[in-house]
Amino acid sequence: MVEKPYLVVVNGPNLNRLGLRLPELYGSQTLSDVIQLVRSVADTYRVEVRDIQSNHEGALIDFLQEHGPGAMGIIINPGALGHYGVALRDCLEDIKRPTIEVHITNVHMRETFRHHLVLSAVVTGQIVGLGVDVYRYAAEALCNRMKREEAGGQP
Repeated sequence: MVEKPYLVVVNGPNLNRLGLRLPELYGSQTLSDVIQLVRSVADTYRVEVRDIQSNHEGALIDFLQEHGPGAMGIIINPGALGHYGVALRDCLEDIKRPTIEVHITNVHMRETFRHHLVLSAVVTGQIVGLGVDVYRYAAEALCNRMKREEAGGQP
């Protein structure tokens, strides 16, 4: 039996508080709403979604090492780990899967320490500042990439 393609969605520290934490910045949708949004996109491409949220970098790395290598793509919102998570960066570099880093807010318009993103050099792309729609756009981009590759085209 052929395994159904799957997309990995990784959410870092404090993203379990979506909908509660600073709703004026992050909106009122919950993490469960966000994962459902990704699933609705993935379902149209017959792609499964495997997701994790953790406040611990090691748990995210363990999940990525287990599920990342076989994934058709990875969506990652590292939260604050995006600014200093070198171990997470190294994990993504090792896995070598198409990866889109997302941030709900435009980190480049926020505090200076948020301007530097350590994952930049190892991700396929980044989407920032468009609210929770960043997840939808990332899922669509990765699923469309898979569709093009299946058709024999360029990623």
